[in-house]
Amino acid sequence: MTDRMPFIFPCLAALGLLTSPLPPAWAAEELSDSHTGGTLRILAQSSAGTLDPQISYTALTKLFETPVYDTLLTYPKFSGPEAHPVIANLVESVPIPEDGGRTYRLTLREGLHFSNGKPVTVEDVAASFRRLFKVGSPTAGPYYGAIIGAQDCLENPGTCTLAGGVETNASTRQIIFRLNAPDPEFLDRLAWMHAAILPADTPVRDMGNTPIPGTGPYRIAEYDPTSLLRMERNPFFHEWSHDAQPAAYPDEVRVSFGLDGESAVTAVENGQADWMYENVPLDRLGEVGSRYADQVRLYAPLLSYFAMLNVHEPPFTSLKVRQALNYAVNRHAMIIYRGGPAVASPLCQILPDGTPGYEPFCFYTQGASPTNPSADWVKPDMDAARRLVRESGMAGQKISIIVPSEQHGNATAEDIRNTLEMLGFKATVRSISPAIAFTYIQNTQNHFQIALAGWNADYPSASSFLQTLFSCETFHPNSDNSPNYSGFCDPHIDQLMHKAALLALTDRTASNHAWSEVDREVMAQAPIVPLSQTQRVVLLSRRARNVTITLNDEILFSQIQVQ
Repeated sequence: MTDRMPFIFPCLAALGLLTSPLPPAWAAEELSDSHTGGTLRILAQSSAGTLDPQISYTALTKLFETPVYDTLLTYPKFSGPEAHPVIANLVESVPIPEDGGRTYRLTLREGLHFSNGKPVTVEDVAASFRRLFKVGSPTAGPYYGAIIGAQDCLENPGTCTLAGGVETNASTRQIIFRLNAPDPEFLDRLAWMHAAILPADTPVRDMGNTPIPGTGPYRIAEYDPTSLLRMERNPFFHEWSHDAQPAAYPDEVRVSFGLDGESAVTAVENGQADWMYENVPLDRLGEVGSRYADQVRLYAPLLSYFAMLNVHEPPFTSLKVRQALNYAVNRHAMIIYRGGPAVASPLCQILPDGTPGYEPFCFYTQGASPTNPSADWVKPDMDAARRLVRESGMAGQKISIIVPSEQHGNATAEDIRNTLEMLGFKATVRSISPAIAFTYIQNTQNHFQIALAGWNADYPSASSFLQTLFSCETFHPNSDNSPNYSGFCDPHIDQLMHKAALLALTDRTASNHAWSEVDREVMAQAPIVPLSQTQRVVLLSRRARNVTITLNDEILFSQIQVQ
């Protein structure tokens, strides 16, 4: 740890990150002439598994599929305070809730086509929502379970009809959603990627590497998860709303998989690629900061990194062991591994700063406890951690740490392994491909104990972290689509989540505070070890212009102009 510090901080100073305020992340470059055409070349260390937009649950896939698929509503394709709430996308306007928030009427736009030339109809919309349940989308229950008929679909997906819950009228192009109970975030969920509108004849199975026709400015022309994703223009696309889905600049987008971070930096510096998706590696920050600072973009997504603890696997069946690791982890080291304090900060709770409902607290730092929290993380408390391990009777057990094979994660995993050894456990690190890491740790059959991961908000909401990661209904044993991979389930906390969500219908401030209480309740049970909140530090080529960073979709690569 200490041998990195003298190097990293001068690197960040060279980038201007220690002394200069960050520029507005949403500001695209002003160009004298727009430039359409060319091929945008993107590098990513690995693919993200299935292309199916109703099943995939990774930030990388969402980034690539944003200009391929559309939802009924969406978040504006820009950032700043006006990029929330949702706006109309495939429909003419954002619906006004009726019947106390139980009914939503929408009208499909005219003239929409899929990339295979077929017109988009209201039947495609109804079939897409039925397909969510039939293919076992990971958010089918928590996000769309309030639709009338959804519970029957969850219990018997093969016969799902959503009868009474999704009604359509082809002559008026109207779609009506009817809910069993009000859902204050239903409009946000109509903008979430899993609600992508697909052709009604899309097979009811995970389509894996086979692209499904979409409505956006690009269509996926070629995909090999070991090497390449290639997108070309959708000849049937026309821009219906620039803020919702703008027309694209590059004619073609080529994403190459498999190049390590060091090689990717060199390729972008040499103009052989236009954008590396992953952060600049720590040992290249000085070089990039001194020679290529004008090609670096920084932005702060609602993103946190953590160690998830499986509460069904010893020793983390013990609350005291879970709390002990929270006390013992050195979060100062965690932010060093993520680039230092200019781009990362210690995280001691589930909700990252900037999330609605975020109220800072720290139970697990020196001098603090769940009954006597600190406002901030200060330093580890090894005495408290060792005492809890002794009381647990779990010392000496073997622990395997699962980590995606990338630079930051490996350093973090080794640090946590050392911490566990100091607590009296026998710990090892198991590195696996990022392409399979998320599905692997979701499946209870793999019996992981600790998994290092990061989480982007699905949309700006506390529930996107708390409900998705820790509610009973998002835990699906023996499934690759179980985002609650700690297996944490507490019916009392689920009730608190439900109450916090309903409060948003009448009192947003009270709702946010209630979500903060849920954050505290979950952290008291410690199914997670929060580590850091970070900004993204990405490098682009000199010819990449008009870089637009959005609130909810990161860099909107369809708007990059290559000159």
